[in-house]
Amino acid sequence: MTTLTCVSPIDGTIFAERKALTPDGARGAASRAREAQADWAARPMNERIALVRAGIAAVGAMNDEIVPELARMMGRPIRYGGEFGGFSERGLHMAEIAKDALKDIMVGDDGTARRFIRRLPWGVVLVVAPWNYPWMTAINTVAPALIAGNAVLLKHATQTLLVGERMARAFHSAGVPEDVFQNVYIDHNTTHTLISGRHVDYVNFTGSVAGGYAMERAAAGTFVPVSTELGGKDPGYVMDDADLDAAVDGLMDGAMFNAGQCCCGIERIYVHQSLYEPFVEKAVAWVNALKLGNPLDPETTLGPMAHVRFAQAVRHQIDDAVEKGATAHIPPDPADDGGAYLTPQVLTGVDHGMSVMGEESFGPVVGIMPVADDEDAICLMNDSRYGLTASLWTADLDRAERVGDRLQTGTVFMNRADYLDPALCWTGCKDTGRGAGLSTLGLQALTRPKSYHLKKAAS
Repeated sequence: MTTLTCVSPIDGTIFAERKALTPDGARGAASRAREAQADWAARPMNERIALVRAGIAAVGAMNDEIVPELARMMGRPIRYGGEFGGFSERGLHMAEIAKDALKDIMVGDDGTARRFIRRLPWGVVLVVAPWNYPWMTAINTVAPALIAGNAVLLKHATQTLLVGERMARAFHSAGVPEDVFQNVYIDHNTTHTLISGRHVDYVNFTGSVAGGYAMERAAAGTFVPVSTELGGKDPGYVMDDADLDAAVDGLMDGAMFNAGQCCCGIERIYVHQSLYEPFVEKAVAWVNALKLGNPLDPETTLGPMAHVRFAQAVRHQIDDAVEKGATAHIPPDPADDGGAYLTPQVLTGVDHGMSVMGEESFGPVVGIMPVADDEDAICLMNDSRYGLTASLWTADLDRAERVGDRLQTGTVFMNRADYLDPALCWTGCKDTGRGAGLSTLGLQALTRPKSYHLKKAAS
């Protein structure tokens, strides 16, 4: 039997362990979910919504325990208070819009026939959630899936082993049936078994490109839908009319928050040549003000990366860039231990031949390049295998919209970055994956359409 182990990035000790289900055990969990799903879907939507709202509130009641637990599992400083604000905002928004998003689409009702489209739950939804924002990424799908009448199996990342367990406990305490929402401890092979054997009806995966490939391979030939969000290499563009201080603060926070471990974090910045030098100067000062250290210390603003191997990958990108002529502006931090604690870095003199400007970093490093104009910036921003978000800084809304229309990305921000608005569809293109999360489209993605053409009997 496989043991799943969470190693704390704080000190390298084992924080939590759980036994993984065997393939038979996982199939049993899926079977119980399928048996429970019909009764759950038959409940009035108002009842399902109320139970999901109560589950969200139950998570909030645990927040004092959750915050330090998160710090120990993945390294985010306790000063930021965890994820309940975003968790609640997203889950409650989906509850608020569910009735309108899933109402019947009436096509016609006359003397001849009644015709409409109804949205029905898929059945059993498998949610495979990541460790970097383990609560918020999970609720993106868990809440709308349950509201729509699906049963949910939640498989969480080993790095945040206890999140799914806590979330399921909270929702069960609120009245969601245990078989309707199950936290499952399963390894990669058993996940493949559930999908390839059609023991689930829909898969939502957030994680690496390699993980996305694995999900699609598992589903090949099954017709099980797979929705993926696979990270990015998100650009920021500072135009010549931007508010310089606001751009520095917004983009550097987007690059460094959560030790850069954000799917939509800023990983490359393009600055109009007229603002380039002052932007770099202010950006370096911004990063030098960060305090790298133990995330349990309230004074810490930058914790360790979630795992030593993640930090080593970022070090390799920085070393590669410097060897190829880039300049690293941040001196080694005394807290940098060569392991999970990593000095944040600002690089200039970079180009797209360097891995730090082409491959996902997922760490506290950002490269900055000058550009001549919008055309130059658009070309560079689109020169990426990823397409999740792009951040534009300008006083001209129409200009931002024109530039945004030409960007190969899922979301265009103006004068902000690294944010998820639950009223907007969370989606991507290229190697970022495919699918629709949150918004009305997210609810619709978790259901299938069924058409009714009811011909009336002749009178």
